[in-house]
Amino acid sequence: MLTGIQVALIGGDARQLEVIHRCSELDASVVLFGFDNLQKGSSGITKAELTPEALVALDAVILPAVGTDDQGNVDSLFSSKELRLNHEHIAALPKHAIVFTGMAKPYLRELCSNEGIALIELFDRDDVAIYNSIPTAEGAVMMAIQNTDITIHGSESMVLGFGRTGATLARTLQGMGAKVRVGVNKPEYYARAIEMGMNPFYTQELISYVSQVDLLFNTIPAMVVTAQVIANIPHRAIIIDLASKPGGTDFRYAEKRGVKAMLAPGLPGIVAPKTAGRIIGDTLTRIIMEDARRRRNGE
Repeated sequence: MLTGIQVALIGGDARQLEVIHRCSELDASVVLFGFDNLQKGSSGITKAELTPEALVALDAVILPAVGTDDQGNVDSLFSSKELRLNHEHIAALPKHAIVFTGMAKPYLRELCSNEGIALIELFDRDDVAIYNSIPTAEGAVMMAIQNTDITIHGSESMVLGFGRTGATLARTLQGMGAKVRVGVNKPEYYARAIEMGMNPFYTQELISYVSQVDLLFNTIPAMVVTAQVIANIPHRAIIIDLASKPGGTDFRYAEKRGVKAMLAPGLPGIVAPKTAGRIIGDTLTRIIMEDARRRRNGE
């Protein structure tokens, strides 16, 4: 339980509603900043203006998937007011407080580092990334179905990257009857793909394998789908890039050549915000409870 723990949420999207619910369910005191347009409320949940004074007793601060931009601005679906996190806000936090976000830009990392405040990037955690790979794979398949005139079953599908998202996506496509090739960069990934009944190759040889591809999914956050690769892709092919911005595809050249290419980061929050919010909420509440236990025990 989070009885006696004070948690604040600053901005965010529909995923935060599940986080609010989970924190409240565990008896935390919840303060919302940037939720002016959110109508529903319940006991133990209050709204406030984002000032340093409002943060002085907090145990945890929960920011959106991308915590802030490079100037400290925080997006909020539930408010039209500007939200900006600065040095004064972080400096007001107790030293034991934890700041949570999905992924942090240098601005937020520097703010927390300068004040000695713990910053946890949830999307770096294996458990969160693996859970999130499920709605990501489903969203990628949805995009493929919406943008092609063929079935996934029987398609020549290619997944670049065999990490947490790539492995789930490749297995999903395989389960739907696609002929799946997997681009890997490590021998252990190559072996695992063989064990799963897929057709692996090393990504440096990509240009040799794309001439018949129908669907190309990239999960690698580096430029791998280059102009040279795209020049060898059939015009009918669809590229769906799941890597974080700016992706790993030469979108300019794809457009010039008439190959449809789409950048689609953040699919969990788009296609399944309730599930994505539960994943975040369950994980961060476990971390908060464990931290509170350690502090009580003087560890």
